[in-house]
Amino acid sequence: MKHTFVLGLLLLALLAPSCVMAQAYDHGEVGAFADYFRLGVTNPEINFVGLGGRASFNVASHVAIEAEMSYDFERNFTSTFSNGASTEFVTTRLRPLTGLFGPRFQSGASSPVRFFITPKVGFINFTVTNQNASSGFQSALGAVTAGNTRLALYPGGGIEGFWGFFGFRLDVGDEIYFDNGARNNLRATFGPVIRF
Repeated sequence: MKHTFVLGLLLLALLAPSCVMAQAYDHGEVGAFADYFRLGVTNPEINFVGLGGRASFNVASHVAIEAEMSYDFERNFTSTFSNGASTEFVTTRLRPLTGLFGPRFQSGASSPVRFFITPKVGFINFTVTNQNASSGFQSALGAVTAGNTRLALYPGGGIEGFWGFFGFRLDVGDEIYFDNGARNNLRATFGPVIRF
């Protein structure tokens, strides 16, 4: 009887950490990402690159609620004149700020690799400034209610891979904003995530 009790305690001590660890990583995620945004309405198209962050909380094993925000930096692009013989480098003062919110439908909440799709809604703000990145970000946040802000929809999907609580995430989608009709723009993000 005494040996059975000790063996039972030993077995419980060995299994408890794995049970706790399996439960510990399915509440939500936080992460940072590099953002690629192709603004298709300009000629030539401008490929913006920026940074962002996101947080999500699981409401069921295959559903999470997620919010994210990203800020894209100024870009240089080449402009060719109508004569075709001369070009110039131009720095755009346009800096998009995007905020999105919505559900994420995912395969296995605690599996090491999972696929997901996400329909999100939010805004995109087009700020024009020549300030540095940190001041420009603060200006863009202040201009969301008073600036050039448009309704945005984001249907997308992607893949996540985890090693314990740490992983990487890639997602790609179409960031659609409305300005005299729907404007489709390619958007991709990649970055580290921590799940808890």
